[in-house]
Amino acid sequence: MNLFILRLLARRLGMAVLSLLAVSVIVFAITAVLPGDAAQEQLGQDATPEALAALRAQMGLDVPAPVRYVKWLGGMLQGTAGTSLVTGMAVTETIGGRLPHSLLLAGLTALISVPVALGLGILAAVYRGTWFDRAVSIGSVAVVSIPEFLVATLAVLLFAVQLRWLPALAYVSEGDSWQTLLRSMAMPVLSLCCVIVAQMLRMTRAAVIDQLNAPYVEMVRLKGASPSRMVLFHALPNAIGPIANAVALSLSYLLGGVIIVETIFNYPGIAKLMVDSVSQRDMPVVQVCAMIFCVAYLLLVTLADVCGIVANPRLRHR
Repeated sequence: MNLFILRLLARRLGMAVLSLLAVSVIVFAITAVLPGDAAQEQLGQDATPEALAALRAQMGLDVPAPVRYVKWLGGMLQGTAGTSLVTGMAVTETIGGRLPHSLLLAGLTALISVPVALGLGILAAVYRGTWFDRAVSIGSVAVVSIPEFLVATLAVLLFAVQLRWLPALAYVSEGDSWQTLLRSMAMPVLSLCCVIVAQMLRMTRAAVIDQLNAPYVEMVRLKGASPSRMVLFHALPNAIGPIANAVALSLSYLLGGVIIVETIFNYPGIAKLMVDSVSQRDMPVVQVCAMIFCVAYLLLVTLADVCGIVANPRLRHR
């Protein structure tokens, strides 16, 4: 790895850190200007101004926003994200009980969607112009056009209401067996996989076709290389960067889709926790949940940039 690549990697990492700092400011500012607060939510509309002022002082809501931001950011860096205004529990403890469920949902979705999307995308690129490519392309466009909430609703109507194969709500508990767990998570994973596979497939197909149309692949073909060797040993290594970007962008879309899916299926993840906390004006929990989603997105995008830089042969030999 040469000095030029190291400088590029350092620049990407520095931009990610600066982006994360800017995101923290935006998240705190947006949650600070939302109408209402936890004190108003707890005491109701009939509360007296004196009672509201006393509860706001007790919760620390009477402190100026810049001071609260500095204190909150310092706590985030130290691993203490504050206390929930509704339950009185530590935010890390509240989120810690939900985060494994969201990670399990995202992990199962990625484990299924990534191999399926990459396999179909590569095959569609290799056999482009055939009936297989047309069927895959038409199917992916049709699935991309359907939002997650509609896919989830149709899945509930079909598999839970009509066929009664799967439960309508994805309830997860510690003592569940693997069979019960997979049965409960089947519809949420299916709903997320549909859109993610379609998006990742289309971007993977475009990346591989771009490499197959390159002059060096034509030279390899003229030398008598087999189609499988041409794809596996020549086109795919140079398409790692674009494919990594396709995977990262599709998985980052999972972060937004999981909010809808967890809400529809009442799945006990951090996305559902964030939605409930917004309705209760529990801003410390909302802020940390939003930062978790932003950090995950930045990690995926930065990882895609790093893979693209390291896998680029022009940069390696510069």
